[in-house]
Amino acid sequence: MADLEPLIGEPLALDLVNTRPLGADLLETPERLADWLRLEADRLPEPPPSHLTGGDLAAVHAVREHTASILDALFGGRRPPAAALRGLTDAQTAAPAVRRLDWNGDTVTETPARIGAPGARLAAHLADAAATLLTDPAVRRVKKCGADDCVMLFLPAHPRRQWCSPERCGNRVRVARYYHRHKAAD
Repeated sequence: MADLEPLIGEPLALDLVNTRPLGADLLETPERLADWLRLEADRLPEPPPSHLTGGDLAAVHAVREHTASILDALFGGRRPPAAALRGLTDAQTAAPAVRRLDWNGDTVTETPARIGAPGARLAAHLADAAATLLTDPAVRRVKKCGADDCVMLFLPAHPRRQWCSPERCGNRVRVARYYHRHKAAD
């Protein structure tokens, strides 16, 4: 089913939250997580781990749930749960950020990196993406899809955007409206 394909192209943290469409989990297994990571590979600082474990999946799920919980609170005008904020910080701390030093033959260079197990580095990067989104004033513009049966979130580039995807929900809503108008005329 097309609606069970990951929706990508939003800020990485929203893409992660959007892996929970209504009644489904698109990151249900380490293999499904690997598939999603391949779709997002150009947005990751390092290649995804070659072998993902249940523990890696649990760490990513935790980041996703913390991010969703914080966004839900912000949508409701409430204070984000302290446990969710702490959870994102814990994910970042599990793979500390360092400035890796190297020599390029002429001068010392630095490259930002995270140290730790591959799954912890992945969860830390996703927590970083969540922190970037949540601290950006643009987070106030994040919207829920206007389709009744959709829970996807998006950051609209245009203020009149109503749906997570014009091809998915936008088309479905337009077809339903058309059908309803023509059925009522009969």
